[in-house]
Amino acid sequence: MRLPNDRGDLTYCLNIHPAETWSEVRQALLGPVRAVRQAVAPDQTFALGLRLSAQAMHTLEDRHVRAELKDILASEGYRAVTVNGFPYGTFHGVRVKEEVYQPDWRCKARLDYTCALAELMAELGAAGDRISLSTVPGTFKPLGAGNESLMADNLLKAAAHCAELERRTGVCVAIAIEPEPYCFLSTIDEVITFFQEYLFSGSAQRRFAELSGISPVQAAEELPRYLGLCYDVCHAAVEFEDPRSSVAQLREAGIAIHKLQLSAALRVARIDARARQALDAFAESTYLHQVVALGRQGVARYADLPEALARGCQADGEEWRIHYHVPIFAETLGEFGTTQPFLSDILDLHRQSPLCTHLEIETYTWHVLPEALKHERIEEAIACELRWVAERLA
Repeated sequence: MRLPNDRGDLTYCLNIHPAETWSEVRQALLGPVRAVRQAVAPDQTFALGLRLSAQAMHTLEDRHVRAELKDILASEGYRAVTVNGFPYGTFHGVRVKEEVYQPDWRCKARLDYTCALAELMAELGAAGDRISLSTVPGTFKPLGAGNESLMADNLLKAAAHCAELERRTGVCVAIAIEPEPYCFLSTIDEVITFFQEYLFSGSAQRRFAELSGISPVQAAEELPRYLGLCYDVCHAAVEFEDPRSSVAQLREAGIAIHKLQLSAALRVARIDARARQALDAFAESTYLHQVVALGRQGVARYADLPEALARGCQADGEEWRIHYHVPIFAETLGEFGTTQPFLSDILDLHRQSPLCTHLEIETYTWHVLPEALKHERIEEAIACELRWVAERLA
């Protein structure tokens, strides 16, 4: 959906659909995605937030399959504006947890996968298009220390590949690093420090210049064009960021927001025995549900919900924010709250002065919500989320 007053393209991330193979991606594009488009934008081109696994990308190396994808986009009235390059492997129906970050930015496989996605997205675009490609925040928290230079060099190689792509095709693909709780890059402060010391530093500019065949002065100007942030609103809210100041900090540091992922998290205003018992229903086995707890001793972080719940009554009185993507139109979820007010603040900021051109709703947890909270069909729920955002940005 094209938003009014140059507020960008609004879409949703196709990682909600259990599509790992190319065949499953095709079924999603011709099934639920078509149904969502008919519900919310039947008379206009529909922006797509693609998600293509490494398995699907392997199949798409075949030029006939790539041609089939292009034909579907054209015939269905789709326009690929962004791609979620975060999950490399299977994302539904199995234990994902911390494996979602693997291979991470320490690994050549992550670099190769990202560059292949960038190539495909440039091929799907037209000269002058800007496309965002979101990716993992380096790695899982325990694996990051000591690997900063290695991860930075691989990210600079990906950025150089995107620069070469734009010179060749006229399409700008921007790498959008997505901070997430309990990851190498979790907070805005960590993001700014990493960019300043490893991605935008003098040595990084010289390295990018070497990789791209340009001058260091040009490199300093171009790096923010190809390396920036995917600001996931749920993740920022879980980390108790401040909406306005976090955006201002990024602008001051010269770090572009290339994609805004619109999402909300589970919020428990005050933990007690009843809340702990009710949270058991959310401690499911597929995804990692990091917890950031605010109590008298300050902020504490836990890798997953069961770990936080294991503290029992020691946690009582704390406020918990839980990385559990919940329907963005829901102010409450059962007896709990959500971080929807944080999302509303971000949308207000975007309405006043657009933060980026790609807005992507990412509620991928419909399948694992507690049964008592499943009401609509997924296509209907996605359409409700798109309408909810569009109304607030009208």
